[in-house]
Amino acid sequence: MTRLLASVTDLEEARSAYHAGVDLIDLKNPTDGALGALAPSSIETIRNALPDHPISATIGDLPLHPKTITDAVARIAATGVDYVKIGLFPGGDLEGTLTALRPLAQKHALIGVLFADYLISLQVIDVLADAGFAGVMLDTAGKDKGSLTRMRPMTFLDRFVDCARSGDLSAGLAGSLGLDDIPKLLELDPDYLGFRGALCHRKLRTHQLDPERLTDIRKAIPQLHSTPATDNDLASASP
Repeated sequence: MTRLLASVTDLEEARSAYHAGVDLIDLKNPTDGALGALAPSSIETIRNALPDHPISATIGDLPLHPKTITDAVARIAATGVDYVKIGLFPGGDLEGTLTALRPLAQKHALIGVLFADYLISLQVIDVLADAGFAGVMLDTAGKDKGSLTRMRPMTFLDRFVDCARSGDLSAGLAGSLGLDDIPKLLELDPDYLGFRGALCHRKLRTHQLDPERLTDIRKAIPQLHSTPATDNDLASASP
């Protein structure tokens, strides 16, 4: 069943996402690139406020240099998040980086993020599976270039999800997705659909979350069950 991933930037937005029934709260800094990273202290604050809720966090838009990536992954993993997202940007040493990540992949759930803007061989998904990754997402790097569904045909997205499943990896789709994209993407049955801009005021990813837009997206993705949060649930969430 497809779950909702919502990217948030701070504790207030995380609270809103939690109350709205978001399945996976994703921590990132949209003012610092496609996968801009929050400070570890900010991540820890949110993690401590929502100790039992699934949380992912990005490591930043970093080049694929083994030490650079492994240091960043270790730093973010130490905050206690459930998933660490790693952007597989073109260039750099992909093979060396994945080799260096193998020990960390045994201890932490790593998610590789591919970008539809660039040439992609879906064979890399098998490489991620072999390296011990837990999942793979397809996103967009240039947020001004249009949505994922404009950059790639549905046949490609379908193959992406199938390849992930074949490698026993979770599959996520994201990248300037909107409300209108949801019905056709649900037909592909990805594990996650990820959103940021569509959830924000004026649909700008650097603006604050808009509760009404968040509610609309949540309603469009069926939930297995719904347990509304109460204010008491987040009583310990004050920084």
